[in-house]
Amino acid sequence: MKVLRDGHLGQLYFGARLPEDRDYGHFVHTDYYRPTSAYVFDNEYGFSREHLRQEYPSYGTTDFREGAVEIAQPDGSHITDFCYVSHEIVAGKPKLQGLPATYVEEDEEADTLLVTLRDEKTGVELVLSYTIFRDFDAIARNAYFVNKGSETVALTRAMSLAIDLPDADYDFVQFSGWWGRERRKSVTHLRPGIQSIGSLRGQSGHVHNPFFILKRPQADEQQGEAIGFSLVYSGNFLAQAEVDTFDVTRVTMGIHPQEFRWQLAPSDSFQTPEAVMVWSDHGLNGMSQNFHKLYRTRLARGVWRDKVRPILINNWEATYFDFDEEKLVRIAKTAHDVGVELFVLDDGWFSTRCGETSGLGDWWPNTDRLPNGIMGLAERINALGMKFGLWVELEMVNKDSELYRAHPDWILHTEGRHASHGRKQYVLDFSRPEVVDYIHDSIYKVLSTAKIDYIKWDMNRSITECGSAGWGPEHQGEIFHRYILGVYSLYERLTHEFPNILFESCASGGGRFDPGMFYYAPQCWTSDDSDGGERLRIQYGTSYAYPVSFMGSHVSI
Repeated sequence: MKVLRDGHLGQLYFGARLPEDRDYGHFVHTDYYRPTSAYVFDNEYGFSREHLRQEYPSYGTTDFREGAVEIAQPDGSHITDFCYVSHEIVAGKPKLQGLPATYVEEDEEADTLLVTLRDEKTGVELVLSYTIFRDFDAIARNAYFVNKGSETVALTRAMSLAIDLPDADYDFVQFSGWWGRERRKSVTHLRPGIQSIGSLRGQSGHVHNPFFILKRPQADEQQGEAIGFSLVYSGNFLAQAEVDTFDVTRVTMGIHPQEFRWQLAPSDSFQTPEAVMVWSDHGLNGMSQNFHKLYRTRLARGVWRDKVRPILINNWEATYFDFDEEKLVRIAKTAHDVGVELFVLDDGWFSTRCGETSGLGDWWPNTDRLPNGIMGLAERINALGMKFGLWVELEMVNKDSELYRAHPDWILHTEGRHASHGRKQYVLDFSRPEVVDYIHDSIYKVLSTAKIDYIKWDMNRSITECGSAGWGPEHQGEIFHRYILGVYSLYERLTHEFPNILFESCASGGGRFDPGMFYYAPQCWTSDDSDGGERLRIQYGTSYAYPVSFMGSHVSI
């Protein structure tokens, strides 16, 4: 990249390593005339951002393509002018506050470039971060905003990654589907205009994964150029490629700007999620191997990162809600005899939960079914020589629950509007710290009083009518993101307090199968479809970005 004449960052090159001792400024052509453009400098007909490759562009100042940043200002304007201020290179990789991200264990493993830009009118400063790894051919990127001005502004678009590529001769490879057919590979050649994937479900979702590839048409598994883009985030996202009239391809990736409006008061800051770029000239396999090595060893964390996972049996399909302690122990004995190492008790172990209409939110043992509680059942399973695990769905509540009766305003809802249900359950408002604290304290009592080795963390519905009674009107555009931050904070607390528990994430199967989850849970339930033949296609698509160790899978007969 380079600083252009207007103070903005120009994008020079992304690809194979180049010699360090040369000037590559000529890769960007800044001064030539193209009809019907608008131009930055008075009395000049050459310098237009419409035809420049930029590093973190904004719309409206001679660039008519979609930008990476947009800020709503008190005067009604959305125009910004982020110009270069300074840069520094730091050893290692700074941690992202409150967000999952790749990491290093020693500073020698990476260097991070921090480029500071400033919009003078608003006083907002923007720090672009680029981490280059010693052992992985990948670049991790994020953007950090801080309001150093005197007035409150609102971020309405804040991408984690933007890059302009010099041509459009790429295939767009996405991994889309639905429940039971997640992450099916789909290939389309780039065309003029915008091709995009995304989610507005409050989660990354079954429909599109926050990962895509641009590959040369002739590239295959073993040869040719392929660029992978991956977002380390579990909420609403947008990933797109925009091809302009001169075949420049602009890639942007980050939080979906629809329903996003983040208030930045003076001195406030905002951190975008991390995005990871991988380039390979060894085809799709070379690109995948780079992601696998990085994510397996520098995204997943904890004692289970490098350990062989236990073979488990889950009682759900065997019993559904119809079980008691003796029936569970009989299943566990039979499973132990054929080599199963971990018994997992699924839904129905808590409160009045005898069906899908009640009990969610009330995380204490149902002693009618389990007279000795979770502790007593865990001891009996352990006595067989097996580990013991539990299913939970901590982000949800039924209206027929003690929690909802005490706090009906603790669900995500829009005041005065109907609240839609999914499976007779509602989404708890994890944008509110007091809600997260309550759920944490409830499940902590269970986990701290019994020998539990595994938690299956489920999430069985998307977010509708997204609003919060805990935040004022000016903050309602923040709730989707604050919700995910609340999920991350609960994961962080529980994984820190119970470091030996193997957490497995789940969302109606593979509905939240993304890098953000793997930072806390080193494996994920890949799909509810456990048919062997159909799983081949699901896991084939999944494997383009995610290593096998992330993929939880069952055997069905």
